Amino acid sequence: MKLSTQKTAIAAVVAAQFTFAPGLSVAQEQQAEEQVEKILITGSFVRRSENYESPSPLSVVDSVEISSIGAKNIADITQTLTINTGAQNNPDAFTQNATAGTSNINLRGLGVASTLVLLNSKRQVVNAQQTNEGLNFVDTSSLVPMIAIDRMEVIKDGASALYGSDAVAGVVNFITKRDYDGARVTLEYQDGAHGNNKEYILQGLWGATGDDSSVLAAISYTNRSPLFISDRRLSRPQDDTSALGNPGAFFLGAFPFIDPTGCEENGGYPQLLAPPGTVPGLNVGFCGFDFGPYYSYVPDETRVNGYVKADYQVTDDIVWTSEFSFARNRAERGGAPSFPILTLPVVPASHPSNPFGTDVRFFGRAEGNGFPGDPANTESDTFRFSTMLSGEMDNGYWEMSYVNATNNFIFTAIDVMRTEFELALQGLGGANCNPATGTPGQGPCQYYNPFATSYSVLPNSQYVIDSFTGKQVIDSKSDLQVLEAFASIDAFDMEGGTAGIAFGAQYREEQLSQDYDDLANQDSFTFLIGNPDLKGELDVWAAFVEAALPVSDTLDIQLALRHESYGGSVGSTTDPKVAFNWRTSDDFSLRGSWSTSFRAPTIFTRDGGSTSLQQLSDPVFGGATAFAAVRTVGNQNLKPEESTAYNIGFSYEPVDGMSIEVDYWNFEFEDLIIQENAQAILSAEPQNPARVIRAGDPINGPVLQINNTFVNASSLETSGLDLVTSYRIETEAGTFTPSLNATYITAYDLNDPQAGSVDGAGVRNFRNIGVSAPELRANLGLSWAQEHHSANIFVRYISAYDDDQNCADGTAFSAACTQGFKEIDSHVTVDAQYNIDLGGIWDTDTAYVLTVGGINLFDEDPPQVFTNSGFDSKVHDPRGRQIYARLAVEF
Repeated sequence: MKLSTQKTAIAAVVAAQFTFAPGLSVAQEQQAEEQVEKILITGSFVRRSENYESPSPLSVVDSVEISSIGAKNIADITQTLTINTGAQNNPDAFTQNATAGTSNINLRGLGVASTLVLLNSKRQVVNAQQTNEGLNFVDTSSLVPMIAIDRMEVIKDGASALYGSDAVAGVVNFITKRDYDGARVTLEYQDGAHGNNKEYILQGLWGATGDDSSVLAAISYTNRSPLFISDRRLSRPQDDTSALGNPGAFFLGAFPFIDPTGCEENGGYPQLLAPPGTVPGLNVGFCGFDFGPYYSYVPDETRVNGYVKADYQVTDDIVWTSEFSFARNRAERGGAPSFPILTLPVVPASHPSNPFGTDVRFFGRAEGNGFPGDPANTESDTFRFSTMLSGEMDNGYWEMSYVNATNNFIFTAIDVMRTEFELALQGLGGANCNPATGTPGQGPCQYYNPFATSYSVLPNSQYVIDSFTGKQVIDSKSDLQVLEAFASIDAFDMEGGTAGIAFGAQYREEQLSQDYDDLANQDSFTFLIGNPDLKGELDVWAAFVEAALPVSDTLDIQLALRHESYGGSVGSTTDPKVAFNWRTSDDFSLRGSWSTSFRAPTIFTRDGGSTSLQQLSDPVFGGATAFAAVRTVGNQNLKPEESTAYNIGFSYEPVDGMSIEVDYWNFEFEDLIIQENAQAILSAEPQNPARVIRAGDPINGPVLQINNTFVNASSLETSGLDLVTSYRIETEAGTFTPSLNATYITAYDLNDPQAGSVDGAGVRNFRNIGVSAPELRANLGLSWAQEHHSANIFVRYISAYDDDQNCADGTAFSAACTQGFKEIDSHVTVDAQYNIDLGGIWDTDTAYVLTVGGINLFDEDPPQVFTNSGFDSKVHDPRGRQIYARLAVEF
């Protein structure tokens, strides 16, 4: 994909601002010419002349380029961007416990909450359900139908001085089509090489323009079928094996013993902790359970997105614009038959199936081998309303806007209820059993059998299982209101032209609430545990000013300053930005920028809390991996994080049709707000009972729970190089355009509260607060077009990087990794597409464009990682080859 920059970006904006149509009067054409003389681009509030070159690194991906990569949704676009590192666009239960069906952006690997996502330059509400790391992000799956998007503009340096604290890593602005007359329908089908993974997309676009008004409406429907791990096993069985299974193990004192009534013969994996015969008649250890095949790489999803935009010319100088959008997304991901039971319930000696003859504690799960899986479901509904008045002045332009947006997010998962399960072990199980008056094992009161004899002579009744099975429901809501006004004026003349000044103010109100069901409020579940409810809000007042100074014909300088006030203990911040663009010749220009930023604690990090499920390596058990509950609570004492960013780059056009863009970027953070890394806590304090809760022996037993919070880490510094180049070649055989986009990370240095100083470049960063950071990502492309035909091919490369969860010899990480970390292989995939304009060939009034293409044509496996699901979901795509066909009809 070609990321156009600078002049190309400005041309795209101008083209989108006004499209000439036949039949315009001379006066209308003169008015149109005046309209394109001054434009607004992402990264500035000052209107500029059309030949202006941005001093900030600005990239534009237009609708043609979006179509060329075969993108079905916004996640497909951002996943191919080399500047996007560590986004969560391949959701699975192991890295995104409760956010299946969502997608996000992570510029520079600085966090999914550090990139400001805009729609037509206005804010969008964040997703009400946070990531495992406790970050609320803008769900790009809930913006607008893809068919309505005209282009995506990306500011790749810090932009807080213009847009506020959440533009730390940059800004991504999705801009919809405008002044569209006609109708367009697209039908698309995609089929994966593995399992039953298919996708159907139906989209419609309609628009009309009049003398003083226009309207645009779009709708899309997506149906995606799931891809289960069992359809394409990338992991080893041991990577997805839990020590807690059914058949399970039982603690007798401080030691676990494998169920003596059966393990391997019922599908379990014996994990011995002592040689057989150490204890006569018993084996010390666990009966493992391979839960992998039950989970899904890709959830079962349906999405409905709608968007309406209307413009009305109130007077000759004032335009009223309003937008309404909605998204209804539903996803279901696979899950194991039941979660592990982390409460160590007692099986009494009186239990009729108890072979030990004494009280023991159960270490397993209620259902295991041979039982159907329990899915988890997400329901996300997003609504957004935006209205704006804009007008012309004698020497400038003004704008007033209001945005109101809401996301309702419901997450449900099935788990075992603690009290009811304990009663069932005592023979008082069943919905109709009264524990106060019932007799164990008689009438409506029944025993639950946790031993392997339940597979044969003493099976459990569904009546008992239903009595202790509950559903955790988290009903979350996020609200956003933004009131903003600004003006851009021509201030005074300079040698290079007229200086522009923009100034404005913004009020922003954010609210977040999470309503857990009553059982969760009481910590009633044996694995999910539960959580208190959350309700909080944040008010922000801001004022900003920007100056665009054409110092000379070759030098432009941009100055910006923004003051934000959060009140309370957070306080306020004033952040500047200085940028320049120096055109040393007609074919070479130099640009640079420097800025500071400030990111306040969010509502969730300050007031919230959650319990997530994470795979951890336990040093007490030689690095053996298992799932444990990670209990995170908010921190009222958090300080705001501060950062400094700078960028230096150049644009060079050595010959006609060829462009080269190179930028060096650097971001440095202090007091970074992060959720403590559970693995780092376990590695640093494996036998601290206040932080690490263990089964049986509180010092040496298996890990059940990690207690953590949000803290201000010391620092994070990352830097790198971006290269964007293309060459347009006109030949008799058509127009050929080779292109190269690459990002090389030169540094990703972390100071982790537990892990200490970490060189994270080229590392998965499993054991610290960072994200996966392959050093090099590159896209090499070649496009071709001739009359009614066009085609393209892309070769995508991701470099190898180290897996700090595993040693080079394949064993789990430990201090004895003398040979270093295991390497995650480099990855190369090939995408291709062919388009034919049937309407042009048939010379019809209606346009028909047929597209066929493939993603990962050679069905390359993602590099294997010895972890749950077998790959790194923040970097690679597990789906394999995807073949698609699309028919677009335009009236």
